[in-house]
Amino acid sequence: MRTIPDDRRRLARVIALAVDALQIAILPLLFPGSPWNHAIDVVTGGVMVWLLGWHIAFLPTFLTELVPFVDLFPTWTVAVLYVTRRKKSPPAPDGSKGVIP
Repeated sequence: MRTIPDDRRRLARVIALAVDALQIAILPLLFPGSPWNHAIDVVTGGVMVWLLGWHIAFLPTFLTELVPFVDLFPTWTVAVLYVTRRKKSPPAPDGSKGVIP
């Protein structure tokens, strides 16, 4: 698993939050049923793959965004938080917790 730099991690999270806020709160009021939603999803998907690399979580997110009314859930935010979560590093094979004496 490759590590994601903190600046890319933060930028991806900010973009995901902004896109979901735009698609959930603003676009339905200004342009109901607008094809702009799909264009924004294509661009967002490309930006996320560029920032974070390909991850399988982006595929269901992108497909879910194409379904009317289901796209009113913050799927980009959830996917990016899932991809950018920090996992504990695996223990060293000798059980020393990775500490170098």
